[in-house]
Amino acid sequence: MLNKIFLMGRLTRDPELRRTGNGTAVASFTLAVDRDYKSQSGEKETDFIDVVAWRSSAEFVSKYFTKGRMAVVEGRLQIRDWTDKDGGKRRSVQVVADNVYFGDSKRTVSDSDTPAAGEIAEIPEGEEGELPF
Repeated sequence: MLNKIFLMGRLTRDPELRRTGNGTAVASFTLAVDRDYKSQSGEKETDFIDVVAWRSSAEFVSKYFTKGRMAVVEGRLQIRDWTDKDGGKRRSVQVVADNVYFGDSKRTVSDSDTPAAGEIAEIPEGEEGELPF
């Protein structure tokens, strides 16, 4: 049997990092994943998929990913049946991430004078001040 899933999409919000009672890290986030085809109206449809990452993957996601960042998730589909407070039977589906990878290169801040990594910034002529080192 096989339960393996690969997803590539953008985070709809910043990951939420929590800890279990024994201190295990768990991060939750949602990926917006575009479908490969358009609907009859010509619109591209998007699925919003809940993802949960545990332990070091949770720490990694919460540290390096933010809303709008492209992520590639490798994991498995998990379906849970539960009963709500009114006694109704409910079902929830989520992806349990085994690995999470960057799906894009690090974005640079637009409209900023901050150089990207590896670039050299020049101090404008006539600008006064002390160097920070």
